Amino acid sequence: MKPNVEPMSSALSDGSKPLPAGILLMFALASGLTVASIYFAQPLMASIAKDFHLELAQSGVLVSMSQLGYVFGLLFLVPLGDVTDRRTLILAHLVLSAVALAAVGFARSTAMLFAALALLGLLAVTIQMLVALAAAMSSTNAQGRAVGAVTSGVVFGIIASRSLAGPLADLSSWRAMYIGTAALMLGVACALAWLLPPQPPRVKTSYAKIIASIPALLIEEKLLRVRGTIAFLLFAGFGVLWSSLALALAAAPLSLSASEIGLFGLAGLAGIVGASGAGRLVDRGWGNWATGLGLLLMLIAWWLISQTTTSLWLVAMGVAAFDLGGQAVHVTSQSLLFRSRPDARNRLVAAYMLFYASGIGLGALAATAVLASWGWQGVCLLGGAISATALAFWLLSIRPARIDTFQR
Repeated sequence: MKPNVEPMSSALSDGSKPLPAGILLMFALASGLTVASIYFAQPLMASIAKDFHLELAQSGVLVSMSQLGYVFGLLFLVPLGDVTDRRTLILAHLVLSAVALAAVGFARSTAMLFAALALLGLLAVTIQMLVALAAAMSSTNAQGRAVGAVTSGVVFGIIASRSLAGPLADLSSWRAMYIGTAALMLGVACALAWLLPPQPPRVKTSYAKIIASIPALLIEEKLLRVRGTIAFLLFAGFGVLWSSLALALAAAPLSLSASEIGLFGLAGLAGIVGASGAGRLVDRGWGNWATGLGLLLMLIAWWLISQTTTSLWLVAMGVAAFDLGGQAVHVTSQSLLFRSRPDARNRLVAAYMLFYASGIGLGALAATAVLASWGWQGVCLLGGAISATALAFWLLSIRPARIDTFQR
């Protein structure tokens, strides 16, 4: 039975023109800082563990705390954007993120450190709120471009945190990285407080009913089930690649240094091109074609990535192609979902990202087991099989569609 969720006037929050460039830039910057704040723990793990005298098993909790907080945020915070003023909600999240970042930087006990990292993960769902609001504030023919721009900020934040956090921390300290990012986060919050107009809720209902309506959306919305399944397979592939690539490159016979391995992360900049380009294709009605081409590119990329004994340039090209295709599919899926139910954008993206989180976690677990038993070629076969499954599923999902409805 469908929960009683009453839509409010769409004129309150639907955009009638493209989102102003200044606001879009701040959305992208806020998203980049937010995702960087939870990825810092990966390159800085050794330094943090040394300061707090953590064992290897305990240091892994640094990343786990953020990921656990993120899942809870998807379930219980993102849906709030459908029933509260989104400007107030986002600004509160950004300010609290700055507080959490500062708490990590000034932490003197492991309890405070773990609590602050969990809070950072919980608040990282601000990204999904910003993506949904960018779509809501844009005209229909510019929503894809807006979603692509914000996602480009996310990609840049991930790459910058992986590539620059270590060297910058070496120049100062890992604590300075967190405290400096807290200051930047507050600056972005102040800019958005100045630029953003009020954003009234799209529906009139209680928080309990809005949470209860999420399972109903999964049952009612075929597009959510299809795009969620593609997201699960898509990010399982990402989990396979990024959890095992560094281990394979560091092992004999390649034996690359940490700095050399870090350069492969820069190949992920291609994801920015994929995100922005896919958004524009969706705006022109070519969303499903962008999905198919992105999935095909990811499948081909696994052959390039497997060529570690032939040419590292081919591997780098494969990583670039994989990220380009993956981000194109990710942006396309979100853009199509936002168009399908304007009254439920936050709940849709919350449900969609749960598929993402499940996929990337299971992919990472599978990759480490396969790498230990069958080596890098086994990992590439696993990744290729996942990408082939995603492509086959997409083909099956569009088979009944007519040409005139193909873009959905």
